Amino acid sequence: MPVWAGGRDVNAITETIDDTGGTDRTDSGPSRDEVFTVLSNQRRRWVLHYLKGHDEGAVQLRTLVDVLSEWEYEQPVEGLSWKQRKRVYTALRQSHLPKLDEAGVIDYDRSRGTVTLTEGAREVQMYLEYVPAHDIPWSQFYLGLVGVGAVLLGLAWTARYPFDGLSGSVVATIVLVMFGVSALVHHWHLRQGRLGAGNDPPTVDTSPDINDPHP
Repeated sequence: MPVWAGGRDVNAITETIDDTGGTDRTDSGPSRDEVFTVLSNQRRRWVLHYLKGHDEGAVQLRTLVDVLSEWEYEQPVEGLSWKQRKRVYTALRQSHLPKLDEAGVIDYDRSRGTVTLTEGAREVQMYLEYVPAHDIPWSQFYLGLVGVGAVLLGLAWTARYPFDGLSGSVVATIVLVMFGVSALVHHWHLRQGRLGAGNDPPTVDTSPDINDPHP
């Protein structure tokens, strides 16, 4: 199940983002600040997760209410009370869906009660590389592989026992295998972490947004 970590464990991919502050929305999608605001709330992440996993067009608001209610209370919607579903409905209709719509991530039609994912949602994935609380960033992992490869090469070059019998081609093969396996795992890890990957909701490790009247 994907894990959406809190602020201390989330690395914004800012290398490809303009350093002008990121407060103005670009022509292609939401600004950096808008993306961070969108992702700061669990229910908004759940909305995007569901929409990206069911990208068949407009989704009814009542469907989102049922799905998010099941995820939030961890039981089938048939077993939920009217008050529990009403709480989720009110938060979505009055707060979360309007904010997502303002950010250009969804199209929210209040009159019809429908929600549609927009092209702006693609920008969200570009800003986020999540790291579980007890993991290390992939950049550090690859840096460690480079260090291991350099040590192996140095030991083989200086003919230190028991690496004195390793030729350059053998060392190169070992390093290639290490990076190849790591790249495959990294690719799988990223696919699992994408919005909409899988049917289960992302597990969240984050504190409530104190500025949000409908957490």
